[in-house]
Amino acid sequence: MPARCQCCPLLSVGMAQAWKCAGLRWAADGPVLTWVGGRRSALVRGKRVAFGVAEGGVRTCVGARGHACPVRAGVSGRSTGARCEECARLDRAHSVAADTMADDPRPYRVYLAWFGPGLVKVGITAYERGSARLLEQGAVCFSWLGCGPLMAARRTEELLRAALGVPDRIPYAHKRAVRAALPESEAERAAEIAGLHARAVALGGWPEALTPEPFGGVDHAGVFGIAGAERGPAAVAEVAELVAGGAIGGELVAAAGPDLHLATERGVVVLDTRLMTGWELVSAEGEPCAVPLRELKRAAGVQDGLF
Repeated sequence: MPARCQCCPLLSVGMAQAWKCAGLRWAADGPVLTWVGGRRSALVRGKRVAFGVAEGGVRTCVGARGHACPVRAGVSGRSTGARCEECARLDRAHSVAADTMADDPRPYRVYLAWFGPGLVKVGITAYERGSARLLEQGAVCFSWLGCGPLMAARRTEELLRAALGVPDRIPYAHKRAVRAALPESEAERAAEIAGLHARAVALGGWPEALTPEPFGGVDHAGVFGIAGAERGPAAVAEVAELVAGGAIGGELVAAAGPDLHLATERGVVVLDTRLMTGWELVSAEGEPCAVPLRELKRAAGVQDGLF
């Protein structure tokens, strides 16, 4: 939320007005916080992000597939999904990952994504979304592998998981743990997926309907502000949850996936913006950091069967 940004609800309408966050989205010119009702707040590095939860506030379920939760169920402050059990089930049942959309006519792309040393995953995304899915996941660099119908893309994903031993999911905590130790050059950051891409195209058994794509590494480290001259101070902690009466504010020094790196009076703190959804938030300009934090774990950067 840029300080005094006129498109930012929390800073333009004052403390009396509360707004519900609808999550972080990546636009062509960078990350944007979206709000229930359609308002948007551009997030610019170097500007201040500051908000709080009103005293007595309660976090409620955000619903599923664009529909409000029928019972406005309360949800845990530590939940990144912000959905009750029933809404989470409905949302999952209609997702591409649940394999319930076999008749989806849209073309899909298979990709390899790298998040740090030893952290590589394979995945699929709708062709029309471009690289938005990779930005949302916090992929430091990636390359396309192929393009085709949904089920062909899904079968290719499964083939590569089995043959190359790469997962289709990496926890965000693992991604955060390696950000402070990224290689400096784009070539080094792309080396792992370049090798895996070569092994992948050499495999037999690809579905005929999927068209392979040549290696083309795309690097997001500069966009995120987590490598080279763009890199800010290393994060020391992460927000565990938001709580009623709590507040956090700091200079935005980096943004990767759903995470904002904020320079607070307690050091650089990582805020997963998914923790903001479901709360009614108000402006908290000048308020000290007063939310539960936990130490940010560091990783050696070697991935084995469990991580």
